[in-house]
Amino acid sequence: MAQAQLDAGLAGRIELGRGRSVNRFGFGAMRITGPGIWGEPPDPDEARRVLRRALEVGVELIDTAHAYGPEVSERLIGEALHPYPDELVIATKTGLQRSGPDAWSPDGRPETIRRDCERSLTLLRSERIDLLQLHRVDPTVPIEESLGAIAALRVEGKVDMIGVSNVSIEELERARAITDIVSVQNRYSLGDRESEDVLAICERDGIAFLPWHPLGAGSLTRASELDDVAAAHGATAAQVAIAWLLQRSPAILPIPGTSSVAHLEEDVAAAGLELSDMEFERLAG
Repeated sequence: MAQAQLDAGLAGRIELGRGRSVNRFGFGAMRITGPGIWGEPPDPDEARRVLRRALEVGVELIDTAHAYGPEVSERLIGEALHPYPDELVIATKTGLQRSGPDAWSPDGRPETIRRDCERSLTLLRSERIDLLQLHRVDPTVPIEESLGAIAALRVEGKVDMIGVSNVSIEELERARAITDIVSVQNRYSLGDRESEDVLAICERDGIAFLPWHPLGAGSLTRASELDDVAAAHGATAAQVAIAWLLQRSPAILPIPGTSSVAHLEEDVAAAGLELSDMEFERLAG
């Protein structure tokens, strides 16, 4: 890939609702924590540099969660970036609790959501969360109760926009019956397209779709094809995987994450990478 212009804006823009729009290339702040998404990162200063560099190269949406650390990712964002520029949207999530590295437990009780939101506001040094997402539907708590708690926080002025994560079509429909939903964050990549049906709803109705685990290639055959296309562009396989997502749907807002400035810059360079129709279809399989 020739020397690329580092500008997340090359991916275009996307409307989030409530008068907010962002460059269609975000940053996922899960990896600025310790191993297993637990505790402090090995190099906190580098984590802060990554966050600052993300803004310098045009990232206007940073996605985090109260469970990342827990609390570590949100705190580092507050330390590195506050006071926030007007164009920046910080999206965080509630609804998962942690007991140790790589351990995740859903907890969608309204009292937990309210407690986590209040703590997130403190850590992010903000009076209002730009976008609060339900991290995962708790099978023991109706989604109506969990999202009802988030909707109440919006009425109180503590939340601006609301999103959901890890949802089926049925759960998304139930969520939209409760409140306006501006974003969906589901697992999706070149090699993992189980959420095609949810993506179709998002594209049809103007809901931003934030794919997590966006760099999965899937089968060895597809991984080989990814390497071939990358070689043709002088790019990395990860850059091509991101470019494929950007071309897959105007609703997709990739949020690749890293703990390294160099890796961040490599990811953002993919915003300007254009695949031919033949390359896109070849990878799509």
